[in-house]
Amino acid sequence: MEPVTLTTQRLLLRPHDPSDEDAVFAACQDPDIQRWTDLPQPYERKHAASYLRDVVPRGWHDETMYHFAALHRESGVLVASVNVHRHSDTWGIGYWTVAEHRGRGYATESVRALADWSFTARGVQRLEWRAEAGNMGSWAVAEKVGFLREGTLRAAQTNRNGLRDTWVGALLPADLGLPFALPYCPTKSDLPW
Repeated sequence: MEPVTLTTQRLLLRPHDPSDEDAVFAACQDPDIQRWTDLPQPYERKHAASYLRDVVPRGWHDETMYHFAALHRESGVLVASVNVHRHSDTWGIGYWTVAEHRGRGYATESVRALADWSFTARGVQRLEWRAEAGNMGSWAVAEKVGFLREGTLRAAQTNRNGLRDTWVGALLPADLGLPFALPYCPTKSDLPW
């Protein structure tokens, strides 16, 4: 797929490219980003370079991952990074916010724009959010966008050489007032679970 650019009221979302190396490298030094993601530790410049030169273009080419730099439209400064990626039969979303830009709604604005694009341009029918259990910052963003938390998956991810529980939630097109491409028949059950 040819890379696309998205805009919001305050942000420009464009595919990450090698010009982002300094900003990505600096942002990923943040202990909170390192704590809640599976980035290599220590995060070195070669990791940022490989991500931008190899991982991002390959994802667009293979149509398996779409990584975006969220830039402030006026200043051009990187404020967040967001992506959608294929999970077997569904799609997932991931994001982080540059430390000094947290608390301003940039991640929420970026995730909402990427969800809209995923549903309307890519035909995604379910977008999953996953985060290590306890990541309240990530959950706050997901909840503001409209994700519903569906539960906890025990020992579902590895982080720092140990198994961690994972919160999982989902956003459906209808949650944003968009139509499904296929009929949706929710289960109606009398079972207690």
